[in-house]
Amino acid sequence: MAENKFGKLSRLSLKTGLRDGKTIIEDIAFTAPYKVMNPFPKKNGGISVMPLCASAGIMEGDRQEFDFLVAEGTELEFLSQSFDKVHKMKEGEAVRHVKACVEKNAVFYYYPQPVIPYAQSAFDSTMEFALENEHSGLFLLEIISCGRKASDERFQYRRFSSRVNIRRGGKLIYRDNTRYEPERMGMEGIGMYEGYTHMANIFLSAPAKDMQEKIWEILEMEKECDGGVTELVHGDLAVRILGQRAQKLQEVAEKIKAVFENNREETRLENQSE
Repeated sequence: MAENKFGKLSRLSLKTGLRDGKTIIEDIAFTAPYKVMNPFPKKNGGISVMPLCASAGIMEGDRQEFDFLVAEGTELEFLSQSFDKVHKMKEGEAVRHVKACVEKNAVFYYYPQPVIPYAQSAFDSTMEFALENEHSGLFLLEIISCGRKASDERFQYRRFSSRVNIRRGGKLIYRDNTRYEPERMGMEGIGMYEGYTHMANIFLSAPAKDMQEKIWEILEMEKECDGGVTELVHGDLAVRILGQRAQKLQEVAEKIKAVFENNREETRLENQSE
């Protein structure tokens, strides 16, 4: 990846490990403007990690790299500090590359705050996830807003692109290539945002068969939102939800995440009893 105007990339890398049956941070490294808070322990022995960013948001020329290794038997939830504000840019762009390896019997929740692309901004995101086998868990959430709706900046950014590739055992199981250029596309029309202002994309790895029904029940109860669930070739699920508020989409995502967590816990207990 090319260097930015400050002469270096902004990097964050993290590796988990196990100690007394609980997840710990085994190795961590970061460069400005990032720092990482002490992890928050979860009841099931996993950890939640939140980076601190000494910046007003994502600026023109920014280049960010996140690298995660979620070791065997560990659970990592990665949260962000605040909404990702992609600021106005003259003619350049900002780039983020996320790479994660999830080993067997490990779970990774990539759960950042929504992205707000300001007018005239351009942001390219690439996410690469490698799952070791069918026992490697992944919950991925991405929420994209239309921009600063309250400031009359609805779909006034130059470009927003998000490429997601997920592999299991080296084989591609999911690919999403989103690229929006509002000046060239009818962002309000059918097949796009259809009058809504926020969109959530969720991927859940290798769920149980009844998870799809439970997610449909959640979506049907939400009158503010419109969404659907797609079962992929290997039983994984992709969920897409449209809404008018980021907070509402986050609430719905939390409910879906709870279904995913309960399913994994039930599977773990079943495996122990065999």
